[in-house]
Amino acid sequence: MSRRVVRQSKFRHVFGQAAKADQAYEDIRVSKVTWDSSFCAVNPKFLAIIVEAGGGGAFIVLPLAKTGRVDKNYPLVTGHTAPVLDIDWCPHNDNVIASASDDTTIMVWQIPDYTPMRNITEPIITLEGHSKRVGILSWHPTARNVLLSAGGDNVIIIWNVGTGEVLLSLDDMHPDVIHSVCWNSNGSLLATTCKDKTLRIIDPRKGQVVAEQARPHEGARPLRAVFTADGKLLSTGFSRMSERQLALWDPNNFEEPVALQEMDTSNGVLLPFYDPDSSIVYLCGKGDSSIRYFEITDEPPFVHYLNTFSSKEPQRGMGFMPKRGLDVSKCEIARFYKLHERKCEPIIMTVPRKSDLFQDDLYPDTPGPEPALEADEWLSGQDAEPVLISLRDGYVPPKHRELRVTKRNILDVRPPSGPRRSQSASDAPLSQHTLETLLEEIKALRERVQAQEQRITALENMLCELVDGTD
Repeated sequence: MSRRVVRQSKFRHVFGQAAKADQAYEDIRVSKVTWDSSFCAVNPKFLAIIVEAGGGGAFIVLPLAKTGRVDKNYPLVTGHTAPVLDIDWCPHNDNVIASASDDTTIMVWQIPDYTPMRNITEPIITLEGHSKRVGILSWHPTARNVLLSAGGDNVIIIWNVGTGEVLLSLDDMHPDVIHSVCWNSNGSLLATTCKDKTLRIIDPRKGQVVAEQARPHEGARPLRAVFTADGKLLSTGFSRMSERQLALWDPNNFEEPVALQEMDTSNGVLLPFYDPDSSIVYLCGKGDSSIRYFEITDEPPFVHYLNTFSSKEPQRGMGFMPKRGLDVSKCEIARFYKLHERKCEPIIMTVPRKSDLFQDDLYPDTPGPEPALEADEWLSGQDAEPVLISLRDGYVPPKHRELRVTKRNILDVRPPSGPRRSQSASDAPLSQHTLETLLEEIKALRERVQAQEQRITALENMLCELVDGTD
């Protein structure tokens, strides 16, 4: 009589649990816009949620510790003239967030560590280059200040946020609306899905489609795709009979999927959230009330179903905490922020362990907040893996770091196009003098701005004291 051998895996018993009621964020008017983005972004400091706003687009940013009921007059981030469709925190600065809108613009915001007294209305920079709505944003995983946007004009633009200039524009790759864009681990490649039902791998710096699969899923509903840690691809989509599917692909052999899992019949697009440290993919469907999760391994059948977290309420959107924001003392391997109609509820995924000691096998070194490259280095062709940190002693977010924007078109001292003129000795002192003057001007302006910021902070503190005094 043969015995069934159970697969060995430390993640077989991962279980999900909703946080207690007092740990949720109540009375938030979550956006009702019909758009398949997650509507929520989270990092170790802040939770950001796209909300309903009259006469434009807005999102709310809450410190993680500010749980409970949110005051109806709590300041919002407002500046867009049409609904906000996507938001994304910068992986290298926990105080910087980008927002994309139906008004065709992208805005990048600096969020202060203190609670502002009024709405934040002035972005650090506004990026204008799309001719239709912008629905997708994604920061580069390893290069500083590099942001990708994809719009309804079927164009992908890669920006240098530090200068406000377009680094690359991929405008002839997609014949129809782009549904999703994902960087690989070192930011050398992109995976995109499109309304033409094609999954593409693109080298953005060469402007080439490296590989493509014409119909990874037969159904007509939107696809999603994410890279795995070893360069494979996970895609979610629909069969011809509207069954939801998860497929694993090897880009070197795009003919057939390495594995294909069929799930249930539903209309909700499955948003995949992949954790490279544990190689687990979590599937959250908009309108679903469950999160399914699978482990991806090198042995057949490659995609192993682990479990499903189920609840009563359907989800309007979902935020996924980076690994450095988790509580390692409780063996927490993932945390989601589930959006309801009027609240946000944390959902914690835990590996049951008896020991209170740090679990090395659950927490390999993970990407930290330091970039590995500058924007110009990446553009010139350099690649670098993320700079890793250990979570052994927990992670403490760094203090407020300011994103400085130097618009290059104002200080453009590049030579004119055409044959390059040899520089004579008399030219050198002049150009050197110009450079020194510009640097002195920049320094003086920065000092003036710093003084104004200190004055504003002092006035706000005075105002708070006066308010407290009247109470």
